[in-house]
Amino acid sequence: MSKVAIAQIKSSTDKEQNVRTAISMIEQAGRGGAELIAFPEFLMAFSPASQSAEELAKIAEPVNGHFISTLCEAARKDRIAVLATIYEVSTMPSRVFDTAVWLDALGNIAMTYRKIHLYDAFGFKESDKFAPGSSVPPPVISGECRFGVMICYDLRFPEMARMLALQRANILVAPSGWVQGDLKLDHWQTMIKARALENGCYIIAPGQTGNIYIGHSMIVDPLGRTIASLGEREGLEFADLDLKLISETRERLPLLANRRADVYARSAAAKFS
Repeated sequence: MSKVAIAQIKSSTDKEQNVRTAISMIEQAGRGGAELIAFPEFLMAFSPASQSAEELAKIAEPVNGHFISTLCEAARKDRIAVLATIYEVSTMPSRVFDTAVWLDALGNIAMTYRKIHLYDAFGFKESDKFAPGSSVPPPVISGECRFGVMICYDLRFPEMARMLALQRANILVAPSGWVQGDLKLDHWQTMIKARALENGCYIIAPGQTGNIYIGHSMIVDPLGRTIASLGEREGLEFADLDLKLISETRERLPLLANRRADVYARSAAAKFS
C-alpha cells in the first residue's frame, strides 16, 4: 500500500505566491502521511492569453533555479516526494519548456520531463509560447512503485501511456491544466479512465482549477474506479494505492501480455495510398 496526495490549485500570475502555496500543501501532505504529493501543470504561474511569449520567457527558470530549489528544501524537510511543474528556460527564442520535475523525499531532483505534445487544438496554440520536449524519461522507481510521468494533452495520445506501461510503470501521473469548453470535462474523465483501464495501472491526475481550467483532479484505479476527486475546489485529497490490485488486474485482464506487437509492426510499416 502506498499513500499519495493530489493537489488542486488555482495558480496566480505571481510565482512567489504559488511557491508559498506549494510549500504549505507539501507540509500538509507530509503531516497526512503521504509518500508523494503531485501538483498540477502550471504550478509556477498562470499564463493569461494576454501574456506574450517574451513575457512568459522572462519568468522561466532552469530546473535547478529558485522555484525548484525551494521545493527541494520542503520535500527534504517533510520527507515526501514531490511532482512539481515549471516553465523551464529553453534555447529556443521566446519559448519555454513545460516541464515536470520529480523530487525525491531527500530533496534530490530524480527526473525531469519536458512535455512533448503541445496543445495546438480547440483554438489553442501552445507552440506560440512553448518549445516541445524530445524524449520521455523512464519511470521513477520508489519501492514497488514505478511512476511514469505525462503532462495534460499527453493523455490524448495512448501510445505514450502504453510505452510507459511497457517500461513497467504501474502508476501514471499526469499533471494538467485542462481548459474549459464543451464536453471537456467528459473528455478529461474518459481519457483518465481509458488510460488506467487499458494499461492496468493507477492514474494520478492533478489539475488546475479556476481561471480557464475545469478542476476535477482525480485518482483512478486499474479497474477505472475513481478513488479521489476534488470537483472544482482548491485543496488536497489523499488516497491509498493498493499495489496488489495492479498485479491482480494485469493477471485477470492481461492486455499488455495479449498485445500483437508483430502485427502492429507490419501494419505500421505498410504504406497506404
